[in-house]
Order: sequence, then C-alpha cells, then structure tokens
Amino acid sequence: MPDNEKPTLLIIDGHSLAFRAFYALPVDSFQNREGQHTNAIHGFISMLLNLVANEKPTHLAVAFDISRYSFRTREYPEYKGTRGETPAEFVGQIPLLEEALHAMGITTVTKEDYEADDILATLAKRGAAEGYTVYVVSGDRDAIQMVTDDVTLLYPNARGVSELKRYDRDAVFERYGIEPAQYPDVAALVGETSDNLIGIDKVGEKTAVKWITQYGSLDEVLAHADEIKGVVGEKLREQQDRAIRNRKLNHLLTDVALPVGPDDLLRRPLDEAKVREVFDKLQFRTLLDRVLKLAAAAGDDVSTAKAGEGSAQPGSEIPVVRTLVDEELGLWLTTASGHGTKPLGLQLEVGVDGLTGFGIASADDSVYVPWAHGRLDYVDLADWLAGDSPKFVFDYKPMLKTLAAADLELGGVVFDTTLAAWLLKPGGHDQNLAAQVYTHLGEHLAEPDPNQLVPEADAVSPATEAWYVLRLCEYLNERLDEGSRRVLSDLELPLIPVINRMETTGITVDADILAGLNTQLGATAMDLASRAYAEIGREVNLGSPKQLQQVLFEELQMPKTRANKTGYSTDAASLADLQAQNPHPFLDLLLQHRDATKLRQIVETLEKSIAPDHRIHTRYDQTGTSTGRISSTEPNLQNIPVRAEVGREIRSAFICGPEFDTLLTADYSQIEMRVMAHLSGDAGLIEAFHSGEDLHRFVGSRVFGVDPADVSNAMRTKVKAMSYGLAYGLSPFGLSKQLRIEVSEAKQLIADYFTRFGAVRDYLRGVVEQAREDGYTETIMGRRRPFGDLTSSNRVLRENAERQALNAPIQGSAADILKVAMLGVDADIRDRGLDSRMLLQVHDELVFEVAHGELDELTEIVVDRMGGAADLAVPLTVQVGTGPNWDAAAH
Repeated sequence: MPDNEKPTLLIIDGHSLAFRAFYALPVDSFQNREGQHTNAIHGFISMLLNLVANEKPTHLAVAFDISRYSFRTREYPEYKGTRGETPAEFVGQIPLLEEALHAMGITTVTKEDYEADDILATLAKRGAAEGYTVYVVSGDRDAIQMVTDDVTLLYPNARGVSELKRYDRDAVFERYGIEPAQYPDVAALVGETSDNLIGIDKVGEKTAVKWITQYGSLDEVLAHADEIKGVVGEKLREQQDRAIRNRKLNHLLTDVALPVGPDDLLRRPLDEAKVREVFDKLQFRTLLDRVLKLAAAAGDDVSTAKAGEGSAQPGSEIPVVRTLVDEELGLWLTTASGHGTKPLGLQLEVGVDGLTGFGIASADDSVYVPWAHGRLDYVDLADWLAGDSPKFVFDYKPMLKTLAAADLELGGVVFDTTLAAWLLKPGGHDQNLAAQVYTHLGEHLAEPDPNQLVPEADAVSPATEAWYVLRLCEYLNERLDEGSRRVLSDLELPLIPVINRMETTGITVDADILAGLNTQLGATAMDLASRAYAEIGREVNLGSPKQLQQVLFEELQMPKTRANKTGYSTDAASLADLQAQNPHPFLDLLLQHRDATKLRQIVETLEKSIAPDHRIHTRYDQTGTSTGRISSTEPNLQNIPVRAEVGREIRSAFICGPEFDTLLTADYSQIEMRVMAHLSGDAGLIEAFHSGEDLHRFVGSRVFGVDPADVSNAMRTKVKAMSYGLAYGLSPFGLSKQLRIEVSEAKQLIADYFTRFGAVRDYLRGVVEQAREDGYTETIMGRRRPFGDLTSSNRVLRENAERQALNAPIQGSAADILKVAMLGVDADIRDRGLDSRMLLQVHDELVFEVAHGELDELTEIVVDRMGGAADLAVPLTVQVGTGPNWDAAAH
C-alpha cells in the first residue's frame, strides 16, 4: 500500500512529555481556581494539538506509567533510583490530563508492571505489521530502538515540547552512526544516568559506537573483549556484567498483552460538554477554542457558543438587552440604582472615533445607551456618570480618558475588576474582560477575532459586558480579605484619577537637548567601537554573543564565564565580573560601548515620545508589579540612570513649562531602611534614624566598633551594600561579589551586623517563616502578596519565593506610603485651588510644576503630606529641591 494511503498511528509517552511540559512552562503562571497547578497539562495539550494538526493521525493513543515500579525494579532495585521526588506542583496533574484526553476522545493506555515505553513499543510493532505509518512521541532515548522503515520517533528538543526532532532510520544513522536496533547495545555500554544504569568506565558514546560498528552487537563485543587493548579494554572485561544488565533492562518489550490494539485507537469525536466541563475546571480558555476549532476542522459535530449567549451558570441567566434614552433612561437609572444606593455595572463601547455607547446593568437588567456627542437629552446620563451613585467597572483609567474626550466626567467608582484581580493575585492579571470572566467566573464571553476582516462572531453588547462586570465585582469582592479591600478602596481606586491627571498633563521636554545627546552618544559609541576593533585587529558585531564568545574566550583566551545554551555568557553582569577579575582593554571598551548604546536607545525612545504639545506623557501602570509599586511605560521614565553623568544630562532635558516658575522634586530619604527599622523594631536602627547621623556611618560605627567620624568611605560602602542587600536576601557569596571581597569576610560582616542589630536578623528570619505558615506577606497597610512556592519541593522555586517574601513587606509598605502621600498632596492642591501640578512619580520621588507665587505653599504641602503619610517608629524624612529642569531640581 502506498504510504499516502496508509492509516497513521500516533502514540505518545504521556509521563515523558508531561514532565517536559512541566519544566518548560512557569509553574506560577498556570493555576486554576482551586490552586491546582496545570502547567504540565497545558503544555502537553498544546503540543498534542500541534501534533494532530501537523501529522493528521487516523489513530491516536497516549500511554502512561502507573508507578515507578515495574518488572525492571524487581530485577534491579536501583533502576531509576537517582530520580528525585516528584515535584509537589506536578502531583495531581496526570489524572486531570487523562480526564481531559478522555473528553477529547483520545484513548489512554496503562499496564500494571510495565512502563509506558513497553506499551509504545508493542503498539509500534503491531501497527507497523498491520500496515500503519507509526509516529512515536517520547522524550526517552530508549525509544530510538523502535525506529524502523515504518516507525518514526518524534523527540522533544532541549527547549521543551514546542519543537520535535524527527528520527527515521537515516536520521538515527546520521546522529549515532548505527542502526536504530543497535542503540540499546550502545546505551548498555555507555550507561544511562537518568535510569541509574552505570556503564563501563572510560567508555563514551564514540567508543561504544566504534565497537558496535566493528563487531555488530553487544554480544559480539563481549565475545571479542580480549582483543580490545588498553585501559578501556581492561575496564570492559572487568565490568561486562554492567553492560549485560543494562542491555536486559533497556530492551523494550514488544509483546505486552494490551487491552487495545492499533485498530481500537481510531480517533473518536470529542464530547463537547465534557470538554467544556474539564477545560473550565482547568481554566484553559484559549486551549478550549483551539480544541473545538481542530475538532470542527476534522469534521466533528461541534457547536460553539454564539456571541452574547455566554455560558452563565444556573440562576445567572443573561438579561435581555434593552436600548434606552431620554426620560426612560433617567427613570431606569433612578430605579435600578435604588436612588443612588445600589451599584450598577458600567461598560463603554468605543469605536475608531471614540465613544459610541454605554452598557449599564443591574443584577437582573441591562440597557444599552447609544451615544451622540453634543446632544442635550443626555443630562440624566451625564449627571449619573459624574455623580456619587456607586459604579462597578472594568479598567477604570482608560474609561476616564475616553469619557473626558467626550466632555464627560466619571465619579462614584467603588470597584474595578482589574485592580481587584491584581490585588487577589499580584503576580499577573488578565488583560481583557473576557479573560477575567473566564478566569474567575468560568464562563465564556464571546469575542470577535480581531484578525478576521469579517469576524465569525459578533461583539457582545456593552450592556451584557456591564452585567458581567457587575458579577465579577461581586465575586472578587467576596474573595478579597479585609486588608486588600481597604487597600483597594482607600489607595488604589482614589489614585486612578490622580495618575490620570499626571498622564494627561505630562512634562515639558527640550527636544534640542535630547537631539544633541543622541548625536553625542552616537559619536561616542562609534569611537568606542573603533578603538575596540583596533585592540583585536578586526571588526566584529559587538552585539553578537556568538562573535563575542569567539573573541573573548578563543582569541583572547579569557577565563570562561558561566555556561549557557549558546556557549558562555556575555551578559552585562558576567562581563563586568570578568573585567574586574581579568581586565582587558577590549573588554573595557566593549562595556563602555554597551553603556553608550543603551543610553542612546533611552534618548531615542524619549525623542519619539514627545507629543505635539512638546511634553512627554508617560503611562503609569498600577498593576505592573507584584509589590504594589507603580511602573512607568511608553516611555519608561524610571530607567534613566540617576548617578551617571549622561543620565543627569538626560534629566536636564525635562524642563519647567513656559507658564510655570520652576520644577520642584521631593523624595524620601532611605524609605525602605526606615520601613525595615519600623517592622523589625530594632532599637539600634531606630536610634540611628532619630540621631540625625548619617545612617550608614552610624551603622558602620556599630559594626566596626569605631566612632562615626572614623568610619571610612570603604567601611560605609560595605555597610550600605549589606544593609540594603540583607533586605533582598543577599547571601555572603552575593555580598562578596558585590564588594569584591572574600566570602569569609562577607560572612563575618553579616555576623557582626546581626550581632549589633539582632532584631533585624530576627525579623528577616521570622517574616519568611510567617509567610510560609500564612501563605502570604502583608504590608503595614494590609496589602497581601501570596507566596505558594514557599512550600514547593522545587528548591529553585522555593528559594526564589523566600527572597521575594523577605522584601515584599518592606518594598510594598514603601509603595503604599508613597501612594498615601500622592493622594494627600493632590487633594490639598485641589482643595486650595492651586495651579501647581504633580507631573511625575519615579521610584520614591515626586516631581511638580510650580505655578507663579505658589512655591512656599506647595513645598509646605508636599513635605507635610509625604512626611505624615505613615506613623512609623522613625521619622519619614523628605528631601526637596527646585530648579528649571529635573536635574537642577535634584537635591
């Protein structure tokens, strides 16, 4: 039968591929509502869908191991004995994966006392004999022995399960120089670390392949062992029992009695209801769409939810949308809101030219309001929008901008699903409403495909979206703890109008200064590159890791940095360490060139961001971090280096607007150290802040046992690095690298520090243990950050979580304090009717534009509000400065 007429059998090693998917995808990014990790399931099904789409199998099965124990472990108890415990995050994923596969109409096969590989080998042999083209998917190299003219192995590469290497007989011979059936003989000689099968000492792959090629088989190699000379021959003769044992264990059985044969594995239609149920439990919204589309493409009878129908749970029937305007709308708003006491869901409809309509919903009713800018019969709607009547929304800040463009105001927002979802899970949040509905309610909100010119699904009415917003808010509010609800209502929601005004106002920029800097940095980079080329006698691409590896480690014979997938690291930290320990002119010029190039990129980004009003309007993201700090994007104004001379020149381009007197900057002095003093209650650290002495000289005097006046700059540098580093989980090794000192000295420094400031040690130790017990950390103001990985069996995940948990209360509290200050300053400016404006928030610094004659009053407001933003055991010191530009206003 011609190959193109043969049925195709695709058989997959379930555990092998699931484990690879588990390690390929981040654990924290895949959890369902119950906290079950799902990354292995997601990666496996995604890979499976690609396989089915590419290979188009007519017959399909997935084989799983029942346990670690089989006839092989009875034969050799140490078999696979070096494998660690199954990660806790992986536990529970296989049963859910099998449930998903069954719903998709895919057969799974297990056999007591045998491994999945034996099942695959049996099915592969039978399939080939019965006229199938067979594809075996496995990450176990023993599967190579299954390859024949009719059986091809698809083997995952090092990057996980997204790419598969296709091994037919020719590919096996090209890679190993042997026939596939000879692979177990080679593996028997070399051994297999992952299976705890120890090979013959001194025998590597090349030697084993040479012997098998020469003699034909392992039995013949052993029969001619006396002919093999040297140490390697001696080892072969001494340890031949190892090879015999390995060959017996790595041989895959092809005659296992199975409950199914190839003909029983015909692909079956999926059970749509069951698929939806299982994928809802897993919260695989995107994968569900892919599964249904693939099934539909295969001709299965699959129905999909139509736009607006959703899949509301019993008792949550989607209300029919009514269109209301004029007096009827006004009456409905009054009634539905209980005369302004009940919250309503609000959603905007936005077209190419801006606002086109509103969706407003109560628990059992929803209305659509078409919008025509300038009409006078929208008074009731405008009053309701601007008034205090409570409103639930999705993504508050863009709403403000859209409504402002239509000359409308928005007030009374008491809940925002985007902020609430982020507070519930600070590590990440869904970017659109449909994703939030699916994640939290487990329901489907149909979305038109933006890539289709004529979308198959219509957009859901904004009235229906408003109804989902209302339900989302109620759901999220129930799951937020009291402290998080307080942070939402007292900090995050009130801050949105403040941030929106800052974004809208922007800051004036002198484009000529930036243009001059761009030219200067371009010339500097070219000069540095030319000088670097001169050092090695030729031109190379200074941005190419491969070419740099060749120059640094081959031509210049410099010590190797840490290994990575492409050779050896050429990242900034690795090369800085290399230059510090093994200085070389080329490397020095390379690092300078990188700095100049990076700074030029910053300048170019800023130039492109200047708006027609000659101002830059950065975008602030409240949900962009896990700690609570506000991030800056488009452009990022928080990445301009403060201490570098060029960084100061960049800041000098940010100037006071022509109608204002000056810029005023204000920031907190050492706020994180002050928060740590407060949280730890350490008497020595608290005394340091009350003494008025330079903090690091005061601490240095205690650590080194000298008077503050005798603390040298080197001592102060060490203490400063240690004080901040300890709050970020800095180890003695990390401190030694940072300060270029011996690890033993770093250990002693930390020990001396903790001897003088024991309460800091106790606090840092206790905060992680408390978080491990509670599952979260908490800031002074009640912001929680969950840390599920503190109990992970994966050491890397656990230690990373410990470092983050160590600093989360400190950094999060500092972020909350600054937000309180921003709210207070903004309120005072508005209450007093000042024309001065808050322009920027950068880390712990605020930048203001001061109107004529308002400097003294604004300074008083800023210092008072920032200094009084929290009641700590130490004073909150605020430093202020003024000047015509951001750099000149520095203090």
